[in-house]
Amino acid sequence: MSTSLTCTSLSFSWPDGTSVFEGLDVAFGPGRTGLVGVNGSGKSTLLKLIAGELAPADGAVRVAGEVGHLPQNVTLDTRLRVDEALGIAGRRAALHAIEAGDVAEEHFETVGDDWDVEERALATLGELGLGHIGLDRTIGEVSGGESVLLRLAALLLRRPDVLLLDEPTNNLDLYARRRLYAAVESWPGVMVVVSHDRELLELVDQIADLRAGEVTWFGGNFSAYEEALAVEQEAAERMVRVAEADLRKQKRELVDAQVKLARRKRYGQKMWDQKREPKIVMGARKRAAQVSAGKHRLLHEERLTEARERLDDAVEAVRDDDEIRVDLPYTAVPPGRSVLTLRELELAYGARVAGGLDLHGPERVALVGRNGAGKTTLLRTIAGELAPVSGEALAHVPLRFLPQRLDVLDDELSVAENVARFAPGATNNGIRARLARFLFRGARADQKAATLSGGERFRAALAALMLAEPAPQLLMLDEPTNNLDMASVRQLTSALESYEGALIVASHDLPFLESIGITRWLLLDGELRETTPEEVG
Repeated sequence: MSTSLTCTSLSFSWPDGTSVFEGLDVAFGPGRTGLVGVNGSGKSTLLKLIAGELAPADGAVRVAGEVGHLPQNVTLDTRLRVDEALGIAGRRAALHAIEAGDVAEEHFETVGDDWDVEERALATLGELGLGHIGLDRTIGEVSGGESVLLRLAALLLRRPDVLLLDEPTNNLDLYARRRLYAAVESWPGVMVVVSHDRELLELVDQIADLRAGEVTWFGGNFSAYEEALAVEQEAAERMVRVAEADLRKQKRELVDAQVKLARRKRYGQKMWDQKREPKIVMGARKRAAQVSAGKHRLLHEERLTEARERLDDAVEAVRDDDEIRVDLPYTAVPPGRSVLTLRELELAYGARVAGGLDLHGPERVALVGRNGAGKTTLLRTIAGELAPVSGEALAHVPLRFLPQRLDVLDDELSVAENVARFAPGATNNGIRARLARFLFRGARADQKAATLSGGERFRAALAALMLAEPAPQLLMLDEPTNNLDMASVRQLTSALESYEGALIVASHDLPFLESIGITRWLLLDGELRETTPEEVG
């Protein structure tokens, strides 16, 4: 298998000195590779280095062919037309000019051999479920999920040799995800995909596990990776037990050796005191005994040191992905307490809540629906960020809203300083103690928000809102599992388990919704109505 993408001795650090890679060597060949690793391990940074969007401090990236990169956060100018976003506006205009009878040479140069560009563009949009959009609408008229698919369509039209996808299913509804899965399955070249989406990772040919600045390879899809990892971890834990037993044994043998040496020393001193042998003989025996005792002691101390090193190596091989542990007693809401009232609500972009909706006590509501249905608009209206066209949204308890963009954080401030903005009455020590439970311990709490990975940024934003004063008794999350790896999704689930207030979560991630104890399912499709997880799936 010929290698198409090689990173050699790659080193990269952020401006504040935080090291991401140091001497990383990795090569990707043809086929689909799932790049996994805990948040902050450098997955997105590696893709940006490969795409040339970041420059390494040292080392080199060599790519055979053109690279296409779909970043985590797709931002397109809302004034652009669809054909401009797809990168075909010039060729399309030249084609239309030729068809209208303008045979200027520059039009033919612009078109080149791409006479079917418009048909290919429409076919690609159709394959991704965007056939209804057309080429003349503006980006401002499409939803966030549709803009992700448009960016992917632009890449597919370019036909790059290497395709890099960073959390491509973020913001995509279930229908759009199915379209993306089909595009991934049919991709013929080199693909590296970073994702927390299990279904997507089941389509890859191999897994590259990025951990502590090194890549470990596993053949097969994500299920095969998990099975191999479970076997590896079981063996690692067994080695820890063996190393611990060996360390205890070496400690016992060292103590036994020290006791024996002490006895010999006492016996030799007794013989010396009683002068039972000639002085020259006893002196020689004493010197020999001291040399022997020294060798004996050094031997056991070396064995003990080696046993400790083996234990350290064994412990290092066992993964320990910490969980968020938080205690939030002030978020509790009594079962009968009225939390939220919606009355005859008409939203800014057309969706409606006919009649009314009441939320009581610590209910956990899943808000689902297609991209563009208005879920984010509804949450922003409840949060008071958008005014409704008519009707009212009234919250009866303190609420906090965590948007998809995580723009509640000030990039120029540290994690601790960001939390302090939301809890001005809290002491610095108190903030740091609570941040430690969100896995920002010590110097990590002093990291600038701008340097955080997607998952770390989410964790910091969640900490800022959940530790805010007054404590939020209604928490609203918009696509919270976007940018989170598997370990971080488990961390979020454990954090929400300790949250005792009311919860509204807009998400397309059904396994996550089912894991956080949803008590009520609401579908927004023009109007808001009650639904079931079976109907959603």
